Amino acid sequence: MSIPNTKPMHRRPIHPGEMLREDFMPDYGLTVTALAEAAGVSRQSVNELLRERRAVSPEMALRLSRLFGNSPEFWLNAQRAVDLWDAAQKLKGTVNRIKPLRVA
Repeated sequence: MSIPNTKPMHRRPIHPGEMLREDFMPDYGLTVTALAEAAGVSRQSVNELLRERRAVSPEMALRLSRLFGNSPEFWLNAQRAVDLWDAAQKLKGTVNRIKPLRVA
């Protein structure tokens, strides 16, 4: 039996860059340069992700999942939550004016 989650979230979900910066990098003793080298990407890409100026792409999710031993879905779901939150905040008034359709 599942319980639907119908309560709206009142805070922005944690960005994957913050997860990397606050949880993963300290635990593994990684610097920006070391993370970039280990993941096979540029230092600029990692830096932008850590500063939450870049989203986790499917390619980056694959790299991070391989590096840290979790799933790509972990990273993509975290990014999806942030993206949906940002879109909902931006379109709140517009979406609320849409009338749901009823089945005929």
